[in-house]
Parts: sequence; structure tokens; C-alpha cells
Amino acid sequence: MSDQKTSEHSIPGSQYNGPVKLTPVPKDLVIAQAAPILPIVEVARRVGLTEDDLEVFGKHKAKVHLNVRDRLASRPNGRYIVVTAITPTPLGEGKTVTTIGLSQALHYTGRKVFTCLRQPSMGPTFGIKGGAAGGGYAQVIPMEDFNLHLTGDIHAIGAAHNLLAAAVDNCLYHGNPLGIDPYSIMLNRVVDINDRTLRKIAIGLGTREDGVARTSGYDITVASEVMAILALSNGIEDLRARLGRMVVAFAKDGTPITAEQLKVAGAMTVLLKDAIMPNLLQTLEQSPVFVHAGPFANIAHGNNSIVADQIALKLADYVVTESGFGADLGMEKFMDIKCRASGLSPDCVVLVCTVRALKMHGGAGSVVAGKPLPPELTRENLPALEKGCANLIKQVQNARKFGVPVVVAINHFDADTPAETALIREKAIAAGAQGAYSSRVWALGGEGGAELADAVAAACELPKAFKMLYPDTASIKEKIEAIATGLYGADHVEYQPEAEAKIKLFTKLGWSNLPICMAKTHLSLSHDAKLLGAPTGFALPVRDVRASIGAGFLYPLCGDMRTMPGLGSHPAYESVDLVDGKVVGLF
Repeated sequence: MSDQKTSEHSIPGSQYNGPVKLTPVPKDLVIAQAAPILPIVEVARRVGLTEDDLEVFGKHKAKVHLNVRDRLASRPNGRYIVVTAITPTPLGEGKTVTTIGLSQALHYTGRKVFTCLRQPSMGPTFGIKGGAAGGGYAQVIPMEDFNLHLTGDIHAIGAAHNLLAAAVDNCLYHGNPLGIDPYSIMLNRVVDINDRTLRKIAIGLGTREDGVARTSGYDITVASEVMAILALSNGIEDLRARLGRMVVAFAKDGTPITAEQLKVAGAMTVLLKDAIMPNLLQTLEQSPVFVHAGPFANIAHGNNSIVADQIALKLADYVVTESGFGADLGMEKFMDIKCRASGLSPDCVVLVCTVRALKMHGGAGSVVAGKPLPPELTRENLPALEKGCANLIKQVQNARKFGVPVVVAINHFDADTPAETALIREKAIAAGAQGAYSSRVWALGGEGGAELADAVAAACELPKAFKMLYPDTASIKEKIEAIATGLYGADHVEYQPEAEAKIKLFTKLGWSNLPICMAKTHLSLSHDAKLLGAPTGFALPVRDVRASIGAGFLYPLCGDMRTMPGLGSHPAYESVDLVDGKVVGLF
């Protein structure tokens, strides 16, 4: 790389401790492996933690004991910032890059900041999407650990989940004393690898000693309700209680069968006693990061853990966290599910957009994962951009419904033009955002987000009137319809017979007070991925409603939801190897 330009980005009084910038920007792994990295005990010391607060995993990562939260309980909370996005393309719009880059920018401008992220699944890491450690000069390191095993939390969740699944089949084998209806079992087994051949399987084949024969399947581990429970628990006692409430099946008389009745919840808690502690890492610019929990953002709520946020808010003046997919999914669930469980409320929403995605929403071209962008998305097209800004406007309005200030971050690409950026800024402000700022954190790290950081810090000082979309006392249908008509733009909701039956049953069982976790495509505000922009006047079909009683929500299904992804014809694992003791090919 001797032919590349280099620059030392340093401003008097700034907090830059990151790698030397190279142009063109190298691959993510090259940047991550070359970056200066602090011992994790030093990262902890800088935010006021001691070695006694840590369970260290090597030199560069550690778990933090939950008693830190109790020790710091009298401290005021820092400002709470949630990063979300417009309706994304299949490639994503750089939400994680922006989350990390914004944190680096707050640190760069002399502010005390903590980042809180979900842990990525190894399924997408070895598939097409890749990892979730950010990219360019806005990353969490060590990147290899972040994207692979980290400290083993996902494996612990898989073990706890599969222990529960084994307990269900063991009950059937030993005479079924709980009277489980085998056709009502809702629990698959899990594995943290994309493997479509495991979606539907037959188990218990062979002799009687091989168990009771029935059909079953596998989900990816991060889709497990146990993962959602870990993310929404307020501590080990709450974790234990939620695990016990997990409903795995129904008895033949219609009563729910729980993990507590199977006498397995205690053992599951033991398997998760270390996983409940958040993992401490650092950004490329040596600011602290908690990486903890990783629930899906369609069938689950798609946010990192409550305990990580609670601790971070006591240790920093600003905490930046990220919610999955667009504002209609992860952000709505952050507000209506996570904030309900934590008692916290955000001070600012950062809405990420890209010029290319908005042009796609305006009909200029399609984006296909694994293929180059079509040329119509990489040249200036103001009419398509203006049409596509309908999605931006709707998502800004969606965020404003919760009574929190909104700042738009335009994740910058080289093909973007000043006229396109100016148009987005005009539309964002007209929709109610405090402003829209070009973010160049991928290429420049924290320095490239300094203006955005100042704007976000200013927005955090504005008055807020936080409110949720619906009260606990609303009926199941009232909650579904508040989301469908209020956020998605639907005219009405159509309930299929299975959904009607489940709503009636869940109301009878006393579960109607739970929040709603809508399961739908992330590629449209509607249920139909082909409906781009800001569709209106459509009927939202709800084909089924399912219950995650341990996690504490009901999830209506609007279309088919894949809980076990597949691999493409050229998965990312083909490039991954170990050469001279170093991981190569990981993005």
C-alpha cells in the first residue's frame, strides 16, 4: 500500500487516537488489524471501571459485572441516542457504520461517550451480508472476535435453548405427564449457522429408544426467544423469571406449557449466568463499546440489551445505540418494547439514509445483494431522489410520533452530489427533523462525523415529550392497528382465521396487555417488499399471531418470516482462512 495517500487527522483538543487514514480506504479487516488497540483494562479504567469490575477474556475484551450498575445507581444518566434508518435496500444503508462513527465523532470532539451494539450472528458473517462491526474507519475492534465467537454468549443461548427443546421431547418420551399436544409444540432447536436444509426435519426416527417421532426444525440461534429474553432482562432474577414463563407448547386441554413446568428454567439460567454480563470492546478510536445480545429485528425486537444501556448511561455523558432495520421496525420496537421494559427513554433519534436508497425508492433502479449497483443509482437523478424522499419524510414523521427530536445522517458515498445532499436536507427539515448532515465516517472516522456529532449533542438538549404508540390496556387488535395505520400507512388490517383464533385465545389467557412485535419485511413500510417509497391505502394482512411470553411480547406475522437463513452460491466463508496465525478474508 506504499502508493496510497496517508493523513494524520488531528485537531488541537480533539480525542483522536485511531489509525492513520489511507486513501483509497483498505478492506475492513486490514484497517482493523493495523489499528492501535488498548488493553481492555485500560479502556475500562478510562471510563471509571476497575479490574474487579471485569471478567477478562484475553487482552482486548472483557465482561462487566452487573453490580457496577448498583454501585453507580446514584449517578445521573447520560444522554440516550438511538440510531435508526429509512427503509433500507438489501445492502443496508450503513446504520452500524453511522452508529460507530457517530460515537467516534462524539469522542473526537471531546465528549464522553459509550456505544451499545448487538452481537452479530455467525450465520450472516459466513453468508452474504457479512459481519456487523461497522466498516472503513468506523469499526469495533478486535473485528475478528466481534464477528465470530466473542465471549461465547450466542453459544450459551443455543445451549440453554436446546436444553429446553430436549426437555420437551424428554417429557413426551417418559409418558407425557404434562399432557403436551405434540402438534402444538412451538419450539425448534437452534444453531448459529445458515443452513436451509434444517428448516423442516423429522426427529425421533428409529426404535422406541430413539424418542417420539415427530416433525420439527431448526432456527438460527439469534432468532431464539432466549436471545430476546437476554436482551430484555433487567438482571439475573428477571432473566430467571422470564425463562420460566416461556411457553413451549399447549396441553391437549388448551392450557399453556411453560419451561417452569418442565423444571428446566433453573438449569437454563445457570447456562446464561455469564452471558447476562455485557461485553466490553473498543472502537478504532479507542472509545468504549458494549456488545451484548443480538435478537432478530423482525420476529423479535432487534435491539441490544437493557443492562448494557443501563450501565453505559451511568459511565458516559452520551450513549449511542442502534435498532435493527428501519424506523418502522427496530425503532418502533425500541420505543414500544425496550423502553417499556427498561423505563428509559431516548433524547434523540438519528435517522440514517443514503442517496442511492432514496433513488431506489423513487423507482430509479433495484439493488440486489452480491451484485454491482445499477448505473442509474450512481449518477445524479434529482427527480427520482425527490420522489424517493417520500420514504425519508414518512420515517422522520414516524420517529417524531414518539415525541423525540430527530437528526438525519446522510451516509456519504463518492457518487453523491451537493445538489442531492441539499435536496435531502430540505425534505428532512420540512418533515420535522432538526437537520440533515453528511456523514463521512466510513472514510474519515470520527472526524468525518464531527458536524453530525455537534448537531446530535444539540438535539439532545431540546425538550422532549416521550410517548409510546399505544397503552398497555389497549386490545391486541388496537395495538396492531395503531402500528399498521400510524406507522406503515395501511388503510386497515385484515386478519386471517388463524390470527383471529390466536387473538381470541391470547386475550382469554390474559396476554392482551403485552406489547406487539410486528413481524414483516424490512424492505418496505408495508408487508410487501415490492411496495417502495411510502405506500398508502393498502390492507395489512395478519396471517397468524404468536406469543413470546418470556420475552414479554406478541408477534403478529405479516407474510412468511425466515428464521433459518440459507447460504448463497458463493458464501463469504469461501474467502476466510488462517494464514501465519492471522485471520484473512473476513471482509
